Amino acid sequence: MSMSRTMFVRGVLVLLLGAAVAFAQSPEEFRGRIIDNIETKGNTSLEASKILSRVRSRSGEGFDPKTASGDAERIAELTSVEYSYYNIEEVEGEVVLTFVVVERGLIRSVKFTGNSAFRDIALRKKSGLAVGNYLDPVMAEAGRSDVEEYYHEKGYAFAKVEMDGKYMKVGKVIYRVFEGPRVRITSVTFEGNEIFGTRKLKLVAKTRSRKFLLWPAYYSKEKLDKDLLKLRKAYQKRGYLDSNIKAEPTFDRLRSSVSIVFTISEGAIYSIGKINFVGVTEYKVSELRKDLKLKSGMIYNEEHAKADTKRILKTYQEEGFLGAAVERKKRFSSGNKIDIDFIITESERFRIGQIKITGNEGIQDKVIRRILNEYEFTPGSWYNGDQARGDGKGPLEKIVKRTVLAESATITAIGEKPGQRDAYVDIIEGRTGSLMLGAGLASDSGVIGQFVFEQQNFDIGNPPEDWKDFFTGKAFRGAGQTLRISLEPGTEVSQYSVTFTEPYFQDRPISLDVASSSYERGRESYNEGRIRGYVGFEKRYKSKWYRGIGFRIEEVDIDSIDVDAPQEVIDDKGSNVIGGVRFGIGKDATDNRYNPSKGYTLNAYAEPVFGDYGFINMGITYRRYRTLHEDLAERKTILATKLHGGVIGGNAPVFEKFYAGGSSNMRGFEYRGISKRGLQTGVPTPVKKDQIGSDWIFLANGEVTVPVLEESISALFFIDSGMIETGGYRAAIGTGVQIMIPQWLGPVPMRFEIALPVMKDDLDDTKTFSFSMGKLF
Repeated sequence: MSMSRTMFVRGVLVLLLGAAVAFAQSPEEFRGRIIDNIETKGNTSLEASKILSRVRSRSGEGFDPKTASGDAERIAELTSVEYSYYNIEEVEGEVVLTFVVVERGLIRSVKFTGNSAFRDIALRKKSGLAVGNYLDPVMAEAGRSDVEEYYHEKGYAFAKVEMDGKYMKVGKVIYRVFEGPRVRITSVTFEGNEIFGTRKLKLVAKTRSRKFLLWPAYYSKEKLDKDLLKLRKAYQKRGYLDSNIKAEPTFDRLRSSVSIVFTISEGAIYSIGKINFVGVTEYKVSELRKDLKLKSGMIYNEEHAKADTKRILKTYQEEGFLGAAVERKKRFSSGNKIDIDFIITESERFRIGQIKITGNEGIQDKVIRRILNEYEFTPGSWYNGDQARGDGKGPLEKIVKRTVLAESATITAIGEKPGQRDAYVDIIEGRTGSLMLGAGLASDSGVIGQFVFEQQNFDIGNPPEDWKDFFTGKAFRGAGQTLRISLEPGTEVSQYSVTFTEPYFQDRPISLDVASSSYERGRESYNEGRIRGYVGFEKRYKSKWYRGIGFRIEEVDIDSIDVDAPQEVIDDKGSNVIGGVRFGIGKDATDNRYNPSKGYTLNAYAEPVFGDYGFINMGITYRRYRTLHEDLAERKTILATKLHGGVIGGNAPVFEKFYAGGSSNMRGFEYRGISKRGLQTGVPTPVKKDQIGSDWIFLANGEVTVPVLEESISALFFIDSGMIETGGYRAAIGTGVQIMIPQWLGPVPMRFEIALPVMKDDLDDTKTFSFSMGKLF
């Protein structure tokens, strides 16, 4: 709401100033005149380049009043700008376009009075205002509303926050707080529900009298309203269109406690009758009908109906029908049936004209254009209005945003030519570099320290012109490449690496990876150290397939060998040099790269290895995901399965063979606890003791993830099984807890697992408890 008010105020200011100050002549008189130069005026702390990054008008092109007005509006959206307008000046038959800005004042203080439940520092954070930021009366009002809402969320249902505006002119923001009592929920009951039990409804409605069965819960009208919407949605989703749900809070005399009753009238369940299409000429009705989720005879589902409406619109928009519209009408018929009419308004079809990119000061145009090229969003092709929706929510817009790490990316169709629309790609740049200091702990690798530098807008071809470029961030920046430097010393594992990635080698959808690394780890009867160099190429296809080739060369040192180490380990002692050429092919057909609920992935490889040893390593991994159940709160219970097989042909050293066990493949067993064992040496009575690896491996895993608390905490139930060349088939069953931790590029699971081996070999090393960060599946 505050954003719309901000836009309204700015729009009025632009119109008033544009009418009163900006023009001695109507801008229409200059339409089509060549723009000689574009200048800025009024900016003192704001750089001209930042202003001009929002401008779509171009020197050397014809002046368009509509474009210039849009430029002024986009400039006014900058945080430091109060309002903006433009002036036109005629110079020798051409025009000079000047954008005038008025910058905001600064906040000198943010204070609160009357607050006792929360400290000033907490309320100041909730207000979103900070000393030194630009002062915006609209944002100050939004801050007041946010603080009041914060009190309501915390159970102060009758709290009010007022703003004293008389000190705003001198940069002081003062809020007066009237807290009132904190309202505790004493009981939550449901009445009238017959189809769904109270236990199921409580999965949807989060309003309850206790948190985690122990701590008191407090009343929030906003949360209660959200629960009502969720309950209505849950009933309507299952065909109960006449359902009526109300919430009745009853406060005590002091308004310090409340009891809540959800009253439910479920009504009748409706099924689908006829499905009709009106206004279709560009497609066959059968083509549109085949992709619908709704089918005659099914229970009516409002969410499916909305999804089908969007799906029909998508069919039109992705083929260039940008103005197409789809309206859905429901008609109730006898027998509790609903007939559905999809009324389609078709439109002119458009191809892409020019593609213009703005806002990318630190990102080269080609970085963005090659992303568009990969997804066939190019001049002359049909304008895919589904991929590029103009609001930042289209799939292609999200891909651009994610790939260049922008704060936002929008692709807008502009122009008036028949059959053609230009595409304006507007980027608001984000942070592309990061420096991470930290530590980690895992049952398979011990304690690990981390120092990681990563720049994901690297440019190896842009060396600094002088030392200043290092400090301003201009050096080695702009080409969308990735440079990662990682130093990870640890108690059991230490690894150090430098990796360079060019995601579009020769501006094609081919990634180039160049890496060097060193690795040290203590093994069962020896220490292993690796120095590695790698170059790899991977080509991506529209069908989600990819294939690649990689070249590695490694020096592997085997030292600190135990006195009773197996002969197989002794044979590999010292420095070993190997090289390999890895051929790979794969496909990712999942619905979500971070937390898939359906689909599959497939990866297969073959790697001939040469050097001090000659052998070939081959393997294949298949993962499938399936949603078993979706509850009333739309939380999914997911079955994930994995099959993996690998085989080595030839004479491979112990450090290249297969091992099983650990959180990554066979829980219930120690890391590398499943292996062929070598006979001791140097002892009077040798036995098979230390691991020497297997020439082949097979793994079969299954896991069910059941949501417990929201979507962040889930219960795990799994079975891991497999075998190697010795010891027969192994299996373990177990359970655990998964906690999803938000990260920059997506959630990462932390897992705590308990597993019990039910089939094992006498020589296997078992382990009941394990924990890890990352995904098994």
